[in-house]
Amino acid sequence: MNTDDRGVAVIGLGSMGSALAAALLDSGHPTTVWNRSAEKAAPLAARGARAAASLEEALAAAPVVLACVLDYDVLRALLTPVAGSLAGKVLVNLTSGSPEQAREMASWAGSHGADYLDGAIMTTPPGVGTAEVMFLYSGPDAVFEAHRPLLSALGDPLHLGGDPGLASLYDAALLGLMWATMTGWLHGTALVGAEKTEATAFTPVAIRWLSTVAVFLTTYAPQVDAGRYPGDDATVDVQIAAIGHLIHAASARGVDNALPELLKGMMERARAAGHGSDSYASLIEVLRK
Repeated sequence: MNTDDRGVAVIGLGSMGSALAAALLDSGHPTTVWNRSAEKAAPLAARGARAAASLEEALAAAPVVLACVLDYDVLRALLTPVAGSLAGKVLVNLTSGSPEQAREMASWAGSHGADYLDGAIMTTPPGVGTAEVMFLYSGPDAVFEAHRPLLSALGDPLHLGGDPGLASLYDAALLGLMWATMTGWLHGTALVGAEKTEATAFTPVAIRWLSTVAVFLTTYAPQVDAGRYPGDDATVDVQIAAIGHLIHAASARGVDNALPELLKGMMERARAAGHGSDSYASLIEVLRK
């Protein structure tokens, strides 16, 4: 079977896999698609994709194989019977998993003659194909650079380094940041909402505040790396006093305080460890234990 140097085979056509294939088609990449449930390929075929009748046919159709399935176990189960077809290919794995699984998958792919990039999709399906969203990748730099134009069709590709586990590691860390931020926003929304402020009124103010919080992160990052936390802006002791006001206000308005109580407990642990006069960044010492 003839292949196109710009071609890509997309394996897995759930909501995300279908969005990935659609973005590749929109960018003009010859795209072959395959899914265990063949009917999921029909909408993409109508847009110009080639629907492969088998996984072997999909792998033979393009030099780059992009996989997005349920988990690594599913991926291995699919690819193991056809592993011989991977020789000389580039396997770009956008399946969610752990850093350890990514490293194991890179070793497995290499043992079958395939180059390997592990990736993390930092958006939901509607965001795929827009330059504003990040796609994280880890694996050999030369492989990433060779395929940057193709990967750019999905979103802004950010290469984190040669260790194939880095994309999954960053993915977990960034999702933790997202959940903590969103839950903090929801707690604040519940607090102001107790006095009839709508979420749509509070949120622009919250977003503006987050731009200042970003400055704090930039200030604290070198402190974390150096292990020194000068409390010349706001100390842990000051933050403990401040969060007490939040807890009081929320309690008085019937808002659940599990999140701020958790944060206060971490601050108190940092103070007990001798960081009361240090910056908030010193909580990293509590988290590392």
